[in-house]
Amino acid sequence: MRYTLKNARESQHLKPVELAEILKITERMYRYMEAGGRTGKSNLWDSLEEYFGIPQRQLRENTPEAKLTVLL
Repeated sequence: MRYTLKNARESQHLKPVELAEILKITERMYRYMEAGGRTGKSNLWDSLEEYFGIPQRQLRENTPEAKLTVLL
């Protein structure tokens, strides 16, 4: 599970389907990415980094201890 990505999405009060629509991908693909089952293309991670203001490296982390660091 990519906890930082999930926490970032939940902090914006977004459902997986809503974020998938923003990214122009299927909900299923987004859920696979969040679960850590799929990597996803680099342009998706670029979009997520820009949307949340969190570095991709943190969004991709799979540990529950992952901390959010917002880009300034």
